[in-house]
Amino acid sequence: MIYARFRHSAREAHGIIEGEHVYELEGEIFGEHVPTQTGIALSEVTLLAPVPRPGKILAAAVNYQSHAPGASVITKSEEAPAEPQLFLKPSSSVIGNDEPIVLPEGARRVDAEGELVVVIGRACRGVSVDEALDYVFGYTCGNDVSARHWQRDDLQWWRAKGADTFSPIGPVIATELDPAGLELTTRINGEERQRTNTVTLVHSVGALIAFASAVCTLEPGDLLFTGTPGETPTILEGDTVEVQIDGIGVLRNSVVRQAPPVAAVSG
Repeated sequence: MIYARFRHSAREAHGIIEGEHVYELEGEIFGEHVPTQTGIALSEVTLLAPVPRPGKILAAAVNYQSHAPGASVITKSEEAPAEPQLFLKPSSSVIGNDEPIVLPEGARRVDAEGELVVVIGRACRGVSVDEALDYVFGYTCGNDVSARHWQRDDLQWWRAKGADTFSPIGPVIATELDPAGLELTTRINGEERQRTNTVTLVHSVGALIAFASAVCTLEPGDLLFTGTPGETPTILEGDTVEVQIDGIGVLRNSVVRQAPPVAAVSG
């Protein structure tokens, strides 16, 4: 199924997309729910971030071997890590499809990182690799936007990875996908800059969930960014970034620069 969160006539709701219509859910997306019988034309709605305020966002660093050489300036190694390396991103960094990525004041080089994102559907703690996918609700496209000099120079990655608008997700959540065989493409202004298949993840989706759930409870609506491949493209004001994944669609965001603060005028 294809789930979406949408706005229609100033009202926000979750729904299921079938063809050119979305059918609003009765109930909770991560609980019991059924679609209504009356569809709304997709042309009449605005798609929103499918999970607006996740309880937590975990993201995997260097989870494709192709990304390791370029990341070595930070990781000090050209080999992918032997065990998953996860970091946290704040929920305030989430935006949806067609919302702008804002380059913060003082950020110099900022890169896009196209990624497959896992949406957790049921609470899990201490699950095995084999059972981990049973706790997945679905998958969406993501962009782990990264300010490189902050990532390199700061002791923590809180602003390099967690600035407002640095976690675009969407446009929808797709269920019943095999996360180990999806084509992922990142484009800047229509030019392909990243391409991979998720079969080449160093640590599989199941392994990431098992590793994370060994130390913290994953809850419905939590997000897990699974890593980005190859070289990551720098984004500039005026660019358009697209992340496309088989079976999910295209996440599209423009890039703008944060306006400088307005100086106070004394009387």
